[in-house]
Amino acid sequence: VQLVESGGGLAQPGGSLRLSCAASGFTFSWYDMSWARQAPGKGLESVSAVASDGSITYYADSVKGRFTISRDNAKNTAYLQMNSLKPEDTAVYYCNAVVLGVDYWGKGTLVTVSS
Repeated sequence: VQLVESGGGLAQPGGSLRLSCAASGFTFSWYDMSWARQAPGKGLESVSAVASDGSITYYADSVKGRFTISRDNAKNTAYLQMNSLKPEDTAVYYCNAVVLGVDYWGKGTLVTVSS
């Protein structure tokens, strides 16, 4: 199983970024996918999740209404569209999948929100 995040970078407050998570090594369409983040000096925070068929989504209160999770099962890729970014969204963002009871994580992509 391999999860590779991309799309992080520097954004201004109020700006947008789109993160991608390219998955391989498992049947992507069978499994829920999620995003979590870790801000500097803080613990890991669950941000969003999407069901295997995309029909159900979850958002943390801190990002609800600003972030949108989606997936393309044909491309084995999950996405996190982040709008109206705030400085407190600054963090390393990780993609996650639990496959056959094993928790897999990508290496993360850094998002910095600053003027």
